[in-house]
Amino acid sequence: MRGLYADVLGIAEPPAAEAGFLDLGGHSLLAARLAARVREHFGVPFSIADVFRHSSAAAVAAQVRTRSGAATASVPLSPVPRTGPLPLSPAQQRLWFLHRLEGPSPTYNIPLVLSVNGPLDRDALQLALHDLVDRHETLRTVYPPTDNGSGADGDGTPHQVILPPGHEGARPVLRLAEPGSDLTEAVRYCFDLAAEPPLRTVLFSDGPDHHTLLLLLHHIAGDGASTTPLARDLATAYTARLAGTVPEFTPLTGQYVDHAARLQEVLGTPAEPTPLAEAQLAHWREALAGLPDQLELPTDRPRPPVATSAGDTVPFALDAATHEALRRLARERGATVFMTVQAGLAALLTRHGCGTDIPLGTPVAGRDDDTTAGLVGFFTNTVVLRTDTSGDPGFGALLDRVRATTLAAYEHDALPFDHLVEALNPPRSLARHPLFQVMLAWQSIADGPAAFGPDATARLAAVPSGTAKFDLTLNAGELAGAGSPGSWSSARISSTGRPPRRSRTGWPGC
Repeated sequence: MRGLYADVLGIAEPPAAEAGFLDLGGHSLLAARLAARVREHFGVPFSIADVFRHSSAAAVAAQVRTRSGAATASVPLSPVPRTGPLPLSPAQQRLWFLHRLEGPSPTYNIPLVLSVNGPLDRDALQLALHDLVDRHETLRTVYPPTDNGSGADGDGTPHQVILPPGHEGARPVLRLAEPGSDLTEAVRYCFDLAAEPPLRTVLFSDGPDHHTLLLLLHHIAGDGASTTPLARDLATAYTARLAGTVPEFTPLTGQYVDHAARLQEVLGTPAEPTPLAEAQLAHWREALAGLPDQLELPTDRPRPPVATSAGDTVPFALDAATHEALRRLARERGATVFMTVQAGLAALLTRHGCGTDIPLGTPVAGRDDDTTAGLVGFFTNTVVLRTDTSGDPGFGALLDRVRATTLAAYEHDALPFDHLVEALNPPRSLARHPLFQVMLAWQSIADGPAAFGPDATARLAAVPSGTAKFDLTLNAGELAGAGSPGSWSSARISSTGRPPRRSRTGWPGC
């Protein structure tokens, strides 16, 4: 168990048996990875919440011994036949429906920028992009309409078509930006998902040793955690192509479409849920009973009858000292920095007149085992974290409430958000997102450049897309070294809306 801790946490030597997971630098994303490794290695049920409740390697090992022989609910990732219509995951179905309803839009673009310092061989880069797309099926998938033009099979189920490796229509073209062209405009490209794969690349060069590669990915094909295999595999392929060789990738156990099929096997459908899905839904029915229909944010304009996707972003950064203070506060309560920020956000919303019943949406990784870690795909699910700030609690007491709520959510995070909305059937409105209107998105961020060929380095970063999916989004994370960068993003409440502004309290007005 100490060896698993060292491997997951990236430390050179196995830690002391009694050392706590949080004290060793653990957080929720690493907890998910550790829980998956425990399940895989020991064959016992073990969740993210278990990592926080039994923090040390000794405590986890004791739990493994106690649970030895208990049946696990895990289903291995197995390849499904590529013949006939291939199903979409529930998350993909939602984006497919929005695409069909609203038409092509930049709202669900994921703009990734690879900043390269050093010489860049464009021919090798073009070949590396081909290698990347050949490796990941989601990057060469289209969602065409059927004969009836609906984009769905006869029973109304949407499907996808995976283009074969080497297919002319699947391979991305490395576009060279025109002199004076704007990255801001390039990230707003609108994909036609029925006709083109969901990856577009544009190269901006400012001299022989300064390059910016835009990797524009549609959300139907990827998520935040997809950036790690995307960047790693591109660097591997580029280095090989520079040397005149074909990249030697570690073989993938499966692909995203296999995960979509596994999801259906494990959870069923809204019409025919499995016992696991029914148990998860029962939790959420109780946890979200009486949830307010809408969080009344302190906007300076009335909410329009139809929500707009136009948005603006204000960046910020916490310095290393403030970040370390957050870490200490979190460890004192057995919580993560994410939970601490969540408690602070809930308190801030209450302070600004949003009430004491604060629902926040947050993405969870959805990658339950090591077989999915190397895949590019839309694995994330969304859960609702409901915080009760009533009674004027001290911050420590509020953090305890948040910790309990978050751990319960982690234990019931498999139910697709869209299935939850369909089952709970909250009052619908075109003016707002169902169940929550404020999103808290958290991730760990690699703060150092990586090698990109023998003579160059590259740093991958997300850039604003100029859109907003929710009324307010707090994007933040932790650097591997120290510090916490992030941004506030807000929807323009009116079509002539102004960008977010800072108040004296740091609140970005909409």
